[in-house]
Amino acid sequence: MELWEYTALELGGLIQKGEVSPTQAARAALDRMAAEQDRNNAFVTCLDGEEVLAQAAEVEKRLAAGEQLSPLAGVPMALKDNICTKGVRTTCASKILGDFTSPYDATAAEKLKAAGGVLLGKLNMDEFAMGSTSETSYYGATRNPWDLDRAPGGSSGGAAAAVAAGECWYAIGSDTGGSIRQPASYCGITGLKPTYGSVSRYGLIAYASSLDQLGPLARSADDCAAVLELMAGKDRRDGTSLDTDWSGLTQSLTGDLRGLRVGLPNHCFGEGLDQEVRAAVLAAADVLKARGAAVEEFSFPMMKYVVPTYYIIAAAEASSNLSRFDGVKYGWRAEGYEDLTDLYEKTRTQGFGAEVKRRILLGTFVLSAGYYDAYYKKALQVKALIKKAYDEAFEKYDLLLTPVAPTTAPKLGESLGDPLKMYLSDIYTVPLNLAGLPGLSMPCGFDGQGLPIGAQLIGPALGEAKVLNAAHAFQLDTDYHRQSPARKEAQAK
Repeated sequence: MELWEYTALELGGLIQKGEVSPTQAARAALDRMAAEQDRNNAFVTCLDGEEVLAQAAEVEKRLAAGEQLSPLAGVPMALKDNICTKGVRTTCASKILGDFTSPYDATAAEKLKAAGGVLLGKLNMDEFAMGSTSETSYYGATRNPWDLDRAPGGSSGGAAAAVAAGECWYAIGSDTGGSIRQPASYCGITGLKPTYGSVSRYGLIAYASSLDQLGPLARSADDCAAVLELMAGKDRRDGTSLDTDWSGLTQSLTGDLRGLRVGLPNHCFGEGLDQEVRAAVLAAADVLKARGAAVEEFSFPMMKYVVPTYYIIAAAEASSNLSRFDGVKYGWRAEGYEDLTDLYEKTRTQGFGAEVKRRILLGTFVLSAGYYDAYYKKALQVKALIKKAYDEAFEKYDLLLTPVAPTTAPKLGESLGDPLKMYLSDIYTVPLNLAGLPGLSMPCGFDGQGLPIGAQLIGPALGEAKVLNAAHAFQLDTDYHRQSPARKEAQAK
């Protein structure tokens, strides 16, 4: 078996036993990146090979000296390109930040480095995380490794594509409305959006501050648990971070689901859902049932309000957050301006892509005098109702199970021509960001074209242990997370 076929924890175990060195793992990752990058365009910035090998050699020294590092020490990983990294370009896949190099590490990057992570580079994404296909990147679209004519999802599409293609063993993405879970579904891997505040957002370039959350993408649920253990916790530099302690989370993954109550929101299985996706998710429910869980349908009518509520709030916060990109303090600056106002206008007009400008305009409109009460204030009220509906659901159920997306991966170009269709593809994922809840996407089947299908497990706030254990139980009895595009290609030959 090739090294890239192992899960992150499996490779970490081989490194701990001395059967594989961090340098060997780094070389395997560099070879894989060289073979795949031109095909899928998963990275915006690939670190120089010598720099990657130097990181690996440093981890080897620390292990040889007897330093107690994490189970993932020496395992190569990558970060979405909106996560600040000291000395490495951080572009948000935008022209306006094309030459920006952060002077500091994000807290998540800092923690992973301290635990022995080996950074390979920065991953492609939708510009400023605004999109659901990873096609709005200034550096070109990322392609889905399962079918290079299809989108990998977004906005963390580069992260999902890189893990699926075996270019890294795990990646860190950000999730504002499904940007970890949806690409994980389209690319046939596991992706976790933790409870809001579980992971510090310090160093994450903001899209919508009340919705953004960092999380892992990897092959398996236990990989995601191991990465969350390393990243989660209170950070004095982020006032919204929670004092959570997930140490021992991987040890709690027993696979025992006896007594677990799982709810299926019937509004998530009706009109608009592809029948093959529906069948695969319901089959996943049967696997959980066989493991001892009790599964039943229930009514959740709030689903029809989630998409407009999300896009009003997200666009409003984006219009505020992106006002800092003006060509004055940092980033790209337009030429040929006459005065300060002209500098702002030309820099933002030429520096931002179409989707980013669309959302800034929408956000500015809903926050403007005369429309604030009609749109933004009302959206905040509906957000509170959505949170209340979830609270009521979790009085009866331990977890909820839904599809991740209505369909499998769309063809490149399909969604860009119809923004509303792209926004509706987030219908099953955005409510979790509005309510601040944890959600996990796990591969649960394939459609008739051989494209992966994802199922979403939803837990109450700080219910990551239940979510991850249910996913782990499912993956003990299935091998969908073990499938890969490379294996599919080999079988086709």
